[in-house]
Amino acid sequence: MAVIGLFALGWWMVDLDYYSEWYREAPHLHKSIGILLALTTLLRLLWRFKKRRPEAQGKPWEVNLSHLTHVLMYILLLAIFTSGYLISTADSRGIDVFNWFTVPGFGEWVENQEDLAGEIHEWLAWSLIGLVVLHALAAIKHHVIDKDNTLTRMLKP
Repeated sequence: MAVIGLFALGWWMVDLDYYSEWYREAPHLHKSIGILLALTTLLRLLWRFKKRRPEAQGKPWEVNLSHLTHVLMYILLLAIFTSGYLISTADSRGIDVFNWFTVPGFGEWVENQEDLAGEIHEWLAWSLIGLVVLHALAAIKHHVIDKDNTLTRMLKP
């Protein structure tokens, strides 16, 4: 849900003008939630490498596609976090996370970094949302057509 929320917030905030009351607040929320999601994702990856994951259900091609989809989602997430960081820190300022802590910025590494990283960030975000939609449709297919417990397993905490 955080990914969908960040996508929606990012899509909405790029059209804000200087005089909007959300002009500064929306990017602050987007960056703060993004940093927290990045930290959570890194912890999730560490957890996933330590713990055995549940056996996937379905035909062999579905299981392989499921594994590929998960790997691609993690790669896209990590690339989105990196490009977002490069956008936000190109001016050497850190990213303030809800006034709790600041992630330091290292400045511009390549010319026009924030614009280049911004284009990449947008394309990666659209790719991730497309993959998330396909993943959700596959889970619904398992539930409605295959009548297995894939969806209920995914929704368990």
